[in-house]
Amino acid sequence: MKFLLVFLVVLVIAWRWRTWREASQLTVKRKNAVVPDATTVVACRQCGVHLPASDAVVGTQGSYCSVAHRLSMEP
Repeated sequence: MKFLLVFLVVLVIAWRWRTWREASQLTVKRKNAVVPDATTVVACRQCGVHLPASDAVVGTQGSYCSVAHRLSMEP
């Protein structure tokens, strides 16, 4: 009976150590994860739709979602 109790205690300690180690490795992986860069978003001066700055049509008065909106707002 004494042997069984010692065996169970060793099993519980090994199980707890293993779960602690896996959790700490998960934390390290999350810290080293690559985070994508944020994209700048602008609003169209005519309709107000938001779009990435790289896709916007830039005019003299601001950014637009299309050439048609730029032409209708700027002479």
